[in-house]
Amino acid sequence: MTLQKILQGLRLWLVHTARQRILSENQSLLMGRLLVELIKNNKNPGSLAEVEFKVFSQFGDDGIIQFLINNLNIPNKTFIEFGVEDYREANTRFLLMNNNWSGLILDASKKNVKRIINSEYYWKFQLIARCAFVTVENINQLISDEGIRGDIGLLHIDLDGNDYWVWKAIDIVNPAIAIIEYNSVFGIDRPITIPYKKTFQRTKAHFSNLYFGASLGALQHLAKQQGYAFVGCNSAGNNAYFVRRDRLNANIKELSLKEGYALSRFRESRDKHGNLNYITAEDRLKTISGMPVFNVENNQMEQL
Repeated sequence: MTLQKILQGLRLWLVHTARQRILSENQSLLMGRLLVELIKNNKNPGSLAEVEFKVFSQFGDDGIIQFLINNLNIPNKTFIEFGVEDYREANTRFLLMNNNWSGLILDASKKNVKRIINSEYYWKFQLIARCAFVTVENINQLISDEGIRGDIGLLHIDLDGNDYWVWKAIDIVNPAIAIIEYNSVFGIDRPITIPYKKTFQRTKAHFSNLYFGASLGALQHLAKQQGYAFVGCNSAGNNAYFVRRDRLNANIKELSLKEGYALSRFRESRDKHGNLNYITAEDRLKTISGMPVFNVENNQMEQL
């Protein structure tokens, strides 16, 4: 049996387990560890999608992260993740429980943070959970308050809004890996983001829930300024991966936007009554046509 078939079989098994909730967390962790051993041997995947698997991540990001940390020199095994909700599905939870990394997670909901703190894994691992609405103005202080600064292993920003602006503002830490949510609906051709608004909330900005964040091009433009290389996206088309240029090697290489871009296929749009309407492809962009965006290359306001 080929490595690819084994990976596919184990991925399907994990998805089935998550849906049916038949097996315990410990058994899912064990299967995840088996997948880690397999992807360690995949030195030159055609894309990050080839190393994906899900244990606690929403999509296949657990596998991508494991591939990266096993192929990069990362002395400081600390992570920061924003927008984790109750941490049931999060991109750093497998990293915490499988690799024993330490980390800081932030969410704007007191209820979510209380649930995290009351969980069993919170006392078993070195995790800090704080309730905060992250902004450009407070992000560095929020990180500094927990004694985190300088080189860290991984930063994941998933704010459904000011992701570009918050990443641009962070200067207190220098992660080896940065995972930033991008808005696939904005396309690949324009380096654009929503204009910064301190109180931005995706659900209030536009009824469709499609107006948020930044295009992949805008994030790549910022990454180059900050010394990072774009290395690909998850196959779901919502998370972009960047690695510090001083950490690139034969196994982790920079990609062009065209090589690494993934179009999102999940159907999360809403109608004016708040109901899912399942629109796809170009219909999504038409729904938010005319909304204001900021072009990060020419520093001009434009319209979708």
